[in-house]
Amino acid sequence: MENWEYFLYLLMPVAAFMYAAVGHGGASSYLMILALMGFAPQEIRPSALILNVFVSLISFLNYRKAAIFPMRLFLTLVIFSIPAAYLGGRILLDATMYKQVLGVLLLFPVLRFAGIFPVSSQPKFAQQPWMVALLGGSIGLLSGMIGIGGGIILSPILLLLGWLGVKETAAVSALFIFVNSIAGFFGASVFQVELSPQLWVLIPLTMAGGALGAYLGAKKWRPKFLTYLLAFILAFAAVKLIFG
Repeated sequence: MENWEYFLYLLMPVAAFMYAAVGHGGASSYLMILALMGFAPQEIRPSALILNVFVSLISFLNYRKAAIFPMRLFLTLVIFSIPAAYLGGRILLDATMYKQVLGVLLLFPVLRFAGIFPVSSQPKFAQQPWMVALLGGSIGLLSGMIGIGGGIILSPILLLLGWLGVKETAAVSALFIFVNSIAGFFGASVFQVELSPQLWVLIPLTMAGGALGAYLGAKKWRPKFLTYLLAFILAFAAVKLIFG
């Protein structure tokens, strides 16, 4: 086994732990790690989405107990995001553009974790159906194209609009990530890419890291240093992916 494989087996569970602790599935971190380690986009997307399905489900099962789940908002989002994520999964970007788009999307969690996105205590706009539909569809399309679940984009927007509180946002984002990851994976499967054997070792390791992080995060264990550390790591990775 190559030395980089041991490094991969360490990084992925740690990324899952850190992301799940703040209510995310972690696909963006998996994508970041795999992209920086030289994996091809057509192999990165399905691998990250499979991992994301498991970790986001674990995160949702923990966070749904900590808040009242806004079912109406969630259903309106996913009715439009699921077909859009499937369609996005069928779009394959070239390697350079893929890394640049991923780098730009990583700026969303950077701003969120750095506390730059404000959290509104009062709704700034009423939840108009067309607004929710547009939000779900656009995020779903990007999710499928890049191989994320969309929570890194959805959660700061929900908090900024004041539609949900922090715990409710975490629960909605986790389940949103879960369903979009499944839709994106089936869309990407049209390319019939054979997944790396390392994936089947990474799944249980990443699930374990995500389960521990989600449990601690749902129990209000959320030290500030963790969010700032994530912001720093993702900012560094975003710059490297955008500018090479």
